Amino acid sequence: MFDNLTNPVLVETRASIQRYIHEELLPLERELGLGSEDAWPRHVLRGVWRRSSELGLYAACLPVELGGKGLNIAEQCALKADLAASGAVLAPHVLGDLGGPPRVGNMLKYATPDQLARYFQPVIRGEKSTCFALTEPHSGSDAQSISTTAVVDGDDLVINGRKHYISGAPFADFAIVMCVTDATASPPAITAVLIDLDLPGVKVSTEYVPMSGQHIDGDIEFVNVRVPRANIFGGEGNGFKLGMSRINVNRLLHCPTMLGLATKAYASSLEYAGQRRQFGGPIARFQAIQHMLADMAAALWACESMIAQTATLADSGADLRVKAAACKLFISERCFEVADKAVQIHGNVGVTRGHPVEQAFRKLRMFRIFTGTSEIQRNTIARAILEPMQAKA
Repeated sequence: MFDNLTNPVLVETRASIQRYIHEELLPLERELGLGSEDAWPRHVLRGVWRRSSELGLYAACLPVELGGKGLNIAEQCALKADLAASGAVLAPHVLGDLGGPPRVGNMLKYATPDQLARYFQPVIRGEKSTCFALTEPHSGSDAQSISTTAVVDGDDLVINGRKHYISGAPFADFAIVMCVTDATASPPAITAVLIDLDLPGVKVSTEYVPMSGQHIDGDIEFVNVRVPRANIFGGEGNGFKLGMSRINVNRLLHCPTMLGLATKAYASSLEYAGQRRQFGGPIARFQAIQHMLADMAAALWACESMIAQTATLADSGADLRVKAAACKLFISERCFEVADKAVQIHGNVGVTRGHPVEQAFRKLRMFRIFTGTSEIQRNTIARAILEPMQAKA
């Protein structure tokens, strides 16, 4: 995947990641007996973050002045696809996708020097983990209907509310929390606040597990939690704007992970079709299997091409609102179809709980919900393509 990218820094980084995965990460997982659906011990995660940082991988996608390698978005996509295709359980933590530099990279420009030193530099170094807390039990796709509040009390803010299904919450040290600071405004003013998760009144619960079986999401409850007003991030009332500024690139950067998972399922299917014998020969000789494999290969090439073009647009500074939505929609749907065909080709093996193909199927089904459902992506695209027509009416 992404073999046309020839930046020497990227080439060496990709090689370093492969060495780390095969020489250290996979052996560590085998030693610990760590499976895809096991909870990740926090001390293990911290060890992975630190080791990845020592190898120069953890912050690779950040600008050089922040300790990264200055890789562009297209190059980041290549790394994320490689990691997802590796099959390593801890692969998301090599770049810190669930709480490290990718979570904060495009928002660092909003940080004050104090916030940068106390919160974000430790994340970049692999010493702390964070999460982005927007979603609530009754405000999934309707992000502006959140009810968590931050009320001024002298030099403090008092936080009350509950965030739901927050990725990375189980192992985060602090959260970037979206709070209503003026409910009388229309729409309500939303402000981002940095909140340490070990403060009195904060409770992180992990009582549910998504269909992927991974213990990566949690709820965060705030009951009269006091934080200094200096923890306002990006300016009062700018939270929704800040959140939306990351969402388009975030949607794009989910896509190579889907591509990597689907590519792994396709490779497994290709191998299985050559080995599995029925009626005197390998099932790869049957046209029905050949057509499924052909459709999978075509879909993966289309997905890779779409990611590459959208990433190029992102790197040029283009408006990604429609392109990122289209990319997320198309790739989440096509990669899930690839996983579905992989299950079909594997037969009873493919529907066995815990098989890599069965796990990829469940993970890819979830991506049609994450970072905006397919229906939300269609709404975004439809509004954009109909705006010129409505303007003329």
